[in-house]
Amino acid sequence: MADVWLICVTVVAFVILTVVGFYLVVKYQHPDDKNDAYIPKLVVMFGFVLSGATVLLLPLDVANNEGYAGCDGFDTAICGGLNMELFWEIIYWLIPIWIFILIPVSTFYYEADDGMIMAGTSVGAKPNSRIKEAIKYELFVVVIFGLIFALTYLFLNETAIPVREVMGPVFSEGPTYTITPVPDAAFSTSQLEPMGDQDTVVLEVNSVNETLGTIKLGVNPSVFYAGLMAWMGWFLFALFGAIGMAALPLDLILAFVDRPRHMDAVEFAEAQVLLRDRVNELVTVGELIKLEKDEKAQQEGVKRGRFNREARKAAAEEKKTLLQFKQAVYLLEEDAEDFANCTDNYKNYNPLIPIGCLILGICAFIVSLFWVLHIILYVLPKDPVTPFLNSYFQWFDKWFPLFGVLSVAIFSFYLLICALKGCFKFGLRFLFFQVHPMKLNKTYMSSFLFNTGLVLLCALPVVQFSASAFQDYARYTTISQVVNVQLKYLRFFGWFWRNKVFEYALLCIMLLTCIYLGCRPRDSSSGTNSLNLRDRLRSKRG
Repeated sequence: MADVWLICVTVVAFVILTVVGFYLVVKYQHPDDKNDAYIPKLVVMFGFVLSGATVLLLPLDVANNEGYAGCDGFDTAICGGLNMELFWEIIYWLIPIWIFILIPVSTFYYEADDGMIMAGTSVGAKPNSRIKEAIKYELFVVVIFGLIFALTYLFLNETAIPVREVMGPVFSEGPTYTITPVPDAAFSTSQLEPMGDQDTVVLEVNSVNETLGTIKLGVNPSVFYAGLMAWMGWFLFALFGAIGMAALPLDLILAFVDRPRHMDAVEFAEAQVLLRDRVNELVTVGELIKLEKDEKAQQEGVKRGRFNREARKAAAEEKKTLLQFKQAVYLLEEDAEDFANCTDNYKNYNPLIPIGCLILGICAFIVSLFWVLHIILYVLPKDPVTPFLNSYFQWFDKWFPLFGVLSVAIFSFYLLICALKGCFKFGLRFLFFQVHPMKLNKTYMSSFLFNTGLVLLCALPVVQFSASAFQDYARYTTISQVVNVQLKYLRFFGWFWRNKVFEYALLCIMLLTCIYLGCRPRDSSSGTNSLNLRDRLRSKRG
């Protein structure tokens, strides 16, 4: 029978996640999207719910203990009774549905209007034209990834689980015990006698085959696709999660160090002049970018294609210039907001915000430090030096089990937040892709969809990493039997997990990020960048 307390916790957690997802969409959405894009909003809201539920399902699995052998009927005292295998199966299928169907369709649907405006076809367009555009592009996505999923499952769905053969004596040669039945009572392990000398003798005559054998099994589609999604997500999580684990504590502490302070007349005048100059520079840059685009659009005789080297080089330079411009605009907006908090909004600014950032920054630093130590001491060594966090969780279970489960939730969910932070920090510093920050009342639905897809891609790697890192504590979980047995020895993909390729990459990238942020802790001011950008655009125009 299912534990009523676990059922209540599950329902409450789902309600909280739904409320938080609804709050994020309502409070962070841009005013332009207030009465539009209802379908993308639902996809975003329940996408955040799904990502949070995926990570929080691990601590629920820990509390459920359904992997314990006694849960089959003879010792159910610690068993929660929830069908965690069904819960995980649902998650395995919902994540690819969201990533490869709902989010792409919503993105194409949301941006179809912009494309028709740019093409000059939005006026007089039929209401269902956006849906047709979205479906047309989505069919291409489904075909491509459908083929990838089908071919990989066809050729790589086999797992080779190592086993060791142990031969023992027949039962007739062992000791015999008599169990006295208790009237009108179920069987209990307390009726078994303690292990005696005769049992030890039987164990000593066992013969152990030193050579490991293997059992080859085909995994079911849901488990295989969970492994495939985890493998794909690991490339993002190893990069962005590592950057976020270093950047998140630093940025929170810097938010306290650089908190708004009252300006005198001289400081006010200097800051105002500097901001005005940067605004003028960026306006000039924006006009130059627009003129350059107009000139290229009018050049009909120039061949531009995928196989034209000059065209590809020009397109890459154009993309880089646009990303630099967006970065400069974002940093200018940040500085303008700080300037407003130091002047016009100084009296209304809540002084508890920077103090809260400092406290959260210290807590984030401690969690990141514990993760690094746990990776070094437990995850990476073939024979762990110490169980470390596993011992801490088990110690909590001795006097208040809820704290151990909550600690697993905190440490796991922290990794997901770090991945989101790392993506933003990486995009802002290195300009490989467009930055999608989440800001109150300034977040477009395209940024919502991008961040939702990112956290969903990183959710399964976070669960897999946490289940492996806490496998001593989470030894009775359903997910541990999947990721530490079936997926660990899966053909091709298992090599990465057995050799801990991603874990080494995560640790190395984090250490490199710490060194880099130690040299450049703050995001660059856009003043110098905008000047260089303006001069480069002017030189191209002659």
